[in-house]
Amino acid sequence: MPIPKGKKYTADEFFALIPESNSERYELIKGEIIALAAPNIVHQRISGELSWKLREFIKRKKGRCEVFSAPTDVQLSFDTVVQPDIFIACDPDKFDDQKYNGAPDLVVEITSTNRSDDFIRKLALYSESGVREYWIVDTLYKRVMVYFFEQNDFPNIYTFDTPIPVGIYNGELEINIDKLMTPADS
Repeated sequence: MPIPKGKKYTADEFFALIPESNSERYELIKGEIIALAAPNIVHQRISGELSWKLREFIKRKKGRCEVFSAPTDVQLSFDTVVQPDIFIACDPDKFDDQKYNGAPDLVVEITSTNRSDDFIRKLALYSESGVREYWIVDTLYKRVMVYFFEQNDFPNIYTFDTPIPVGIYNGELEINIDKLMTPADS
């Protein structure tokens, strides 16, 4: 779909312009419509396994939070709508039929073709909008940068073979990316 250059859009205009049935994926970042590339296979494997692990933990603990994966829309402001690879939302009042309205509690972005976007633009957006915890799963260097925005602006850096505590659950849940990626029958 051709997007006019230079025009700034609101979230309402964005949703009117991009039909829900559209097979292409877009985000609205500070009024600019950005086309998203399809993620690679490693990205999708990590996304699927990590979503499952988070969902199972919440279910086992009878938690009220929910886990969502892209392409679920999150409206952060009047001119910003993103589709995080994974997010956890703990406030059911922020949902409408189409999207989550506000900052999720935890956001995970898995690098693929969009490395600079996750490390620069999304980092700033999530920090500014009130996301409590932001993970950048760096598939190239096999590390995870974890930002606890309520505590500081500097990331904790973990390798894929290191247990990573999920901060919004006080570290009660730990994720090891390598173990997620190892087939169960190994």
